[in-house]
Amino acid sequence: SRYPPRPNGRGPGRRWPADDPDPQISWGKHPRLSCSRSGVPLLSAKNVFDGEVRWDNFDCVPQSELEEFERRVHLRKGDVLMTCVGTIGRASVWLNERPVVFFRSVAIIRPKPFLLPEFLEYVIRSPDFQAELRRRTKKASQGGVYLKDIKGMPIAVPSVGEQERLVKLLDEADALRKLRAEADRREEAFIPALFEEMFGDPATNPKRWPKKPVGEVCELVNGTAFKPVDWDGAGLPIVRIQNLNDASKPFNYTSKVLSEKFRVRPGDILLSWSGTPGTSFGCFRWNGPEGWLNQHIFNVYLRSGVDGEFFIQSVNARLGELIALAHGGVGLQHVTKGTLNSVELLIPPLTLQREFAGCVESTRALREEQATSGSRLDGLFQSMLHRAFTGEL
Repeated sequence: SRYPPRPNGRGPGRRWPADDPDPQISWGKHPRLSCSRSGVPLLSAKNVFDGEVRWDNFDCVPQSELEEFERRVHLRKGDVLMTCVGTIGRASVWLNERPVVFFRSVAIIRPKPFLLPEFLEYVIRSPDFQAELRRRTKKASQGGVYLKDIKGMPIAVPSVGEQERLVKLLDEADALRKLRAEADRREEAFIPALFEEMFGDPATNPKRWPKKPVGEVCELVNGTAFKPVDWDGAGLPIVRIQNLNDASKPFNYTSKVLSEKFRVRPGDILLSWSGTPGTSFGCFRWNGPEGWLNQHIFNVYLRSGVDGEFFIQSVNARLGELIALAHGGVGLQHVTKGTLNSVELLIPPLTLQREFAGCVESTRALREEQATSGSRLDGLFQSMLHRAFTGEL
C-alpha cells in the first residue's frame, strides 16, 4: 500500500474543508530563473501529471530561491500537488523526492489527518471535481483557478478505512493506465532520437549540413487577440496555447468574422512563441478542428525545399536556445518574430528530410492504433472514479 497507517477519522460523511475553516492550501512563486542547468529544480504544471511528478524537463533556480520558497511553503511527504494555471486539475501526491521550488502554476494542498493524501488526489481527478474546477476557472490566454475557489470546494470524506479501500481499488486500475501511458511516452521520445541519429545535433552540426535562417524557409503569420467579450459560444473555436498539445481541451468560441489570414485548419504547422518557458513554446502539427488562431501563435507557411515534419522537429530540437532568447516577465515570456526568423536551421537534402517524415508518419500510425487500448483503459478508470465518489464502488 502506498499510504501509511493513520488513525481513523471522525466517521463517514465528513466534509472538507467545510469542517475546517482554514485548511493549508498555498501555491508556488514567481522565482528569478537561472540560466544554468545547475541549482535547485524549478517545477511547474508541466511536471505534475495525474499520479506522478515527472523530472525529464525542468529549469533551475539559485539556492536563495529555495530558502525564500521554504519560508512560506515547506513541502513535506503527503502534500498534494494540483495544477492550477494552464492545464488545470492534474494531481499527484508529493513523495518528497528532493528539495524543489514550485512555480505559481501549482497549488500545494496539505490534507488534515482524517484525509488520506491519495484519496484527495483521486477526488481531484474525479469527473465531478474536474467539472467544478472548469466552472471556477478564470478565463484568460492561460486559464487559472484561484486558491480561494479551491478552498471553497467541499468534498465528502468517508472514514479512513473506506478511503483506504477505495484507494486500493483505484490504484490497481490506474496502474494499467500508467503502463500504457509510459509506452506512449517512449514512442514519443523515439522521434527526437531518430532526428538526431539522421541529422546530428543542430547546435554543433557534426554532419556539416548547409543552414538557412527560419525567415528564409517560411513565413510566420501571427494570430489575433480575442477578448472575453468575443467568446460568445457560437461560430468557430479559438485555438489557444493550451489547445496545441491536446486538441481535446475545451475551446472558447467566437462568431466574429475575421481575415482569412487568421484561419487555422487541420494539418497546419503552428509555432507558439509566448507563455511559460518550457511549457508553452514549441512547434506542432495542428490535428484539431478548423478555427481562428489566437495571438501568441504563428501559422507557419513553408517555402520549397523544407519538409513540414522535418521543420517541426528542427524547431523543437532548438527549444532550449529559443527559451534562452525569450524576453518579458518570469511568468509570461516571449520570443519575437525577428528572433525566430534569425534562428538557423539545418537544411539536409529534401529526400533525406522526406525519409525522416515517413518514419514519423509510421510511428504516429502505430501510436493511433495503440491509442484505442489506451482510450479503453482511460474510460474504465474514469468510470471507476465516478463510481467511487457516488457510492457505487
